Amino acid sequence: MQQWLKEVARGKRGSKDLDYQQTKEVAQTIISGKATDAQIAAYLIALRLKTESPEELLAFVHAYQDVSNKLERSNRSIIDLASPYNGRNSFTGSIPTAILMSEYGLPVFLHGSDSLPPKYGTAIKEILLQLGLNVSQTPQGLTKTIGEAGIAFANTEEYCHSLGMLRGIRKELGVRTLFNTVEKLLNLANAESLMMGAYHRTAINKIAPIFKGLSYKNVYVVQGMEGSEDLPVHRNSFIFKITDNEIESFIVKPEEYGLLVPELDKDVKLAAQEQSEITQAILSGEQSKSLQPYYNQVLFNTGIRYYLFGAVKDIGEGIEIAKQQLMEQRGLSQLEKWKRSQDKYIIS
Repeated sequence: MQQWLKEVARGKRGSKDLDYQQTKEVAQTIISGKATDAQIAAYLIALRLKTESPEELLAFVHAYQDVSNKLERSNRSIIDLASPYNGRNSFTGSIPTAILMSEYGLPVFLHGSDSLPPKYGTAIKEILLQLGLNVSQTPQGLTKTIGEAGIAFANTEEYCHSLGMLRGIRKELGVRTLFNTVEKLLNLANAESLMMGAYHRTAINKIAPIFKGLSYKNVYVVQGMEGSEDLPVHRNSFIFKITDNEIESFIVKPEEYGLLVPELDKDVKLAAQEQSEITQAILSGEQSKSLQPYYNQVLFNTGIRYYLFGAVKDIGEGIEIAKQQLMEQRGLSQLEKWKRSQDKYIIS
């Protein structure tokens, strides 16, 4: 481990990128337990200061994929919605959106863990627990659930124990590391499509090259809320489609669909119970003034995803379908179907 530390931790001018094979050796050294906590922490901070190259990031993704327990391959084309594992302060519209998508016949896979640095926001796992869902299913249980309900959630650290072993170090460091990206790209469900978020174009340009080395057929990266895959309705946003040869982009404007609302207070953190209550109210078809920003957010994101993943010809059509689903409480029925499809066994 020390030989690699000498390369990446030489300081601003002296540090250099490791190649793919060298970096994979670093990752395997960490996974095997041969690296000490001090060495791991030093490497992560050095990499944070240097910034990891696409090759270095890909090597870590592959190394942790190699030691992950994945679901059986499905005949259905699954969509992986990769939310930030450090949680959110704002409303996580991806949960009701994913439920509507699954009700409409688009299989969706969610994943996460207990909240992590640097944000310690409200995690998807916490919200799903408040909604009465089992967040600790076996691989067989998840396969059954996604087959019957078209939606499932995996607690990633139960499927990649090597990642879970780093939680203590990550909490002590308290800063973002490359693992904040690695954990979102493990593809535990063998999904063909991926949607994830990024804060700005610079980050998107940096991550784009690694998808040539991953198995996704369709990749969308969006300028979502708090770096998530959840598009806001208080501003315009870019959506980037990443292919082997290029990055295509276009802007989506909530105002074009009558969904623009003022930005909510960014300093207010919505707890899991509040998010659960908002989610259930929206799925029940409620449209009160206090729910309007969240209702619009769900409509906007659902309509966009129906369009991106080929269910409709344009975003407006997708939004109208989502409105109908909510009015008829089909999302609420789908949530109950999700619960019924889950096995009673948890990972010990």
